[in-house]
Amino acid sequence: MTQIRRATDPYDWNSLLRLLQTSFAYMEGRVDPPPSMYQLTPETLAQQSHTREIWVAEDNGMPVACVFLTPDSDVLYLSRLAVAQSHRGQGLARALIGLAEKRAVELGLPMIEARTRVELVENHMAFATMGFSQVGETAHEGFEHPTSLTLRKSIVRQRV
Repeated sequence: MTQIRRATDPYDWNSLLRLLQTSFAYMEGRVDPPPSMYQLTPETLAQQSHTREIWVAEDNGMPVACVFLTPDSDVLYLSRLAVAQSHRGQGLARALIGLAEKRAVELGLPMIEARTRVELVENHMAFATMGFSQVGETAHEGFEHPTSLTLRKSIVRQRV
C-alpha cells in the first residue's frame, strides 16, 4: 500500500536520489541545458529537506514518487515531481499535486506553480490535464531562447 509522507532528515536520501535519477533519465539528450537534478547528492537532498518540503509516496518503505514544495511570495512552487516507472498510472502524480494544493491553502497561497522544459511536450499535456495553464517562458543562463515554461494553477478555496 502506498503512503504519502513528508521526508525529513534522517531519511534514505540515497533511495530518493535513485528515484529522481531513474525518473528523469528520459530527459538525457532531450533538454539543453542538462537538468540540475544531476547535481544532487544525498547530502544536498538532506539539506534541501530543511529549506523546502519534500513529500514522498512510499511503497513498502521505499520512495516511489515525490514532489518538492517551496513557498514563494504568492505561489507554492513545486519541483521534481517524479513517479517511478513501476508505479505510473496509479494516480500518484495527481495525489501529489492535490497535496500541493492542500499545502498552498494551509500556507495562504492562492496558486501553485511549476516549470517544465520546452522540449517535454508530454509534461505540458500532463500538467494541462491537471488544471495548469502556461503563464510564461524563461531562459536558463546563457540561452537567448526559452528553455522552460512556467505553469500555474489557481487554488479554489472552500467556503466555510
